[in-house]
Amino acid sequence: MGKSLMIVDDSATMRKIIMRTVRMSGLEFDRTEEAGNGVEALEKLKGGVVDIILCDINMPEMCGTDLVKRVRQIPDCNGTKIIMVSTESSQELIDSVIADGANGFICKPFTPEKFQEKLSPFMN
Repeated sequence: MGKSLMIVDDSATMRKIIMRTVRMSGLEFDRTEEAGNGVEALEKLKGGVVDIILCDINMPEMCGTDLVKRVRQIPDCNGTKIIMVSTESSQELIDSVIADGANGFICKPFTPEKFQEKLSPFMN
């Protein structure tokens, strides 16, 4: 069965850019979802878990760091990989979000090669 992806970012334009860049990386997903913030992402996860979440940090209603903590509390999402995608790039923040349960971090601006590098290990 193919993989599923959710892109969580408060900017619809950024969600489209991320999706296009993921496609350019050569990675293929059978199902893709979008959410504008953490609250919306949690609602969508109730309808079915996804394999990989690409998540911004700074969003209204529920930020990405809070979303990571909440997803890690959902038993059905134990296998879900969460990669943060953000302009925030301090090592302290990256270490903190990884400690909270994220599986990786991609700094904006990003390239198809960066998505390939970070997501490929989770595609098997």
